[in-house]
Amino acid sequence: MSNYIVSARKYRPTTFESVVGQQALTQTLRNAIRTNHLAHAYLFCGPRGVGKTTCARIFAKTINCLTPTAENDACNACESCVAFNEQRSFNIHELDAASNNSVEDIRSLIDQVRIPPQIGKYSVYIIDEVHMLSQGAFNALLKTLEEPPSYAIFILATTEKHKVLPTILSRCQVYDFSRITVADTIRHLQYVAQQEGVNASEEALNVVAQKADGGMRDALSIFDQLVSFCGTTISYEQAIAVLNVLDTDYYFRLVDAALAGNVSDALLLLNEVLVKGFDAGHFVTGFAQHLRDVLVSKDVATIQLLETSDAIRQHYQEQAQRCHAKWLFNALDVMNTCDVQYRTAKNKRLTVELALVKLCRLTEVPVQEVQKVQSVGQSSGVQKVQGSNATVAPKPAPAVQSAAQAAPAPKPAPPKPTAAMPSLGSMPSLGNLGVIGQAKPASQSQQAAPANAAPSVQRNNPFTADQLNDAWVGLRVHFQGEERLLAMLANYQPTLVNEELCRITVANPWQKQEFAKFGKKVMDLIRDALQNDLLKLQVDVAEFDRSTKAYTAAEKYKLLVKQNPHLADLKTRMNLQLE
Repeated sequence: MSNYIVSARKYRPTTFESVVGQQALTQTLRNAIRTNHLAHAYLFCGPRGVGKTTCARIFAKTINCLTPTAENDACNACESCVAFNEQRSFNIHELDAASNNSVEDIRSLIDQVRIPPQIGKYSVYIIDEVHMLSQGAFNALLKTLEEPPSYAIFILATTEKHKVLPTILSRCQVYDFSRITVADTIRHLQYVAQQEGVNASEEALNVVAQKADGGMRDALSIFDQLVSFCGTTISYEQAIAVLNVLDTDYYFRLVDAALAGNVSDALLLLNEVLVKGFDAGHFVTGFAQHLRDVLVSKDVATIQLLETSDAIRQHYQEQAQRCHAKWLFNALDVMNTCDVQYRTAKNKRLTVELALVKLCRLTEVPVQEVQKVQSVGQSSGVQKVQGSNATVAPKPAPAVQSAAQAAPAPKPAPPKPTAAMPSLGSMPSLGNLGVIGQAKPASQSQQAAPANAAPSVQRNNPFTADQLNDAWVGLRVHFQGEERLLAMLANYQPTLVNEELCRITVANPWQKQEFAKFGKKVMDLIRDALQNDLLKLQVDVAEFDRSTKAYTAAEKYKLLVKQNPHLADLKTRMNLQLE
């Protein structure tokens, strides 16, 4: 039985071509080797597990190859390459500065620098975690690092460049390694899985890549852990169970509940997450990240900022179409405030629950603004809704008719179409989620009337706005169990435009689509209650004010000084500074 080798070692890159996610950097090193423009000192810096030490070894092996290929890669056949592959090369020296950080360790290294290479052209000294060297060790290295022998090359590697002395940085060529993207990590994991005969779903590998946070070594270690548990088949459900990762489906469902204004569903989702053992603080930060991902998915130009698989990216795009940008901004602000308050709150669960309630109530703000509009009894023109882009026509006076009158009162002309209210002739149908419902016959007996009978007469009883609101409230008894619809019936009330049209304004397209599912039944019940078959319902989406912006501290100060010039005097006398 052969010894097991972990994937991070087994699939460690051996050529510049096989290094993942550092194409620009590796190409620069290859060009330096091809043109023989080699520096005497390099500093490789970047996050853990992105290939710093690996590239240093490949670089050292390549410049010492006796018979390089046409592409200036190591041949793996000469004596120098064979010695390197068998880990017995005397040309390459590695020092772990984390455990060898004293002045004596550096002096011992400097003594080795005096010895020229026996095979190959260069002696390469790789110092890993160089930021761990003591102040004295750095000082001992300075002179040799600045003027080494012609055959000596130093490669320093660190994850914390800011801890390296500026005098050391000035003597090195600095190469910044970047985090490996989720897409690159998934592709490499798919290659490793294929080599190992493992069938892993893309969603499961996406969880691994997200968990690794840009480090390939971490990703391969997590992959080995999943293989140990799952065997040769790795599913998404198994991945989130083994790695204790919260399913992103919770976040998608929570956004849907918030858009529908359903507080009960939101609180039950939080409880389900806590019952599974997840920390509420991690849930808050994870949901805030989800809202950010939904926001960047709304625009084609910013969707590239979403690091995930194609299947999950499609899911984000679908939800982004149902969310208004203004709602997302407000939701992010609510969750960010909750994150700050969570750290000092004594009742942490209540803090999160209050944030979720605020999210569910965000959809009510535009509707409350629309409902502030009052009828002024004018016969022409429209009113502008304060704080909204929607326009509402004034209510017509209800038609009063006595029993002795033979002729019905003349109908007022419909209002002229505006940008917020299209003309009646061009209003969309139910299929387009616009005006809901068509007039139905007065009764089933009229539908079954014989062909030679008099034509059926549609009901057209006059009614007032108060009667319309009473009929609207009475709808709730007919839709018990439809929680989302009941929430919208409670939050929104219709506005009477004219005798044949009423309107409600919802907060987002998702609510408009949800309401359309029950639109025909709703209108049938209202027509029966009002004895009017000509009434139709128009469902609009509230427009948000896009002119508002977030002010910087300097802009706020200028506005305050404009209102009170003495504030500038106070700032000067007290030597105050803007944050």
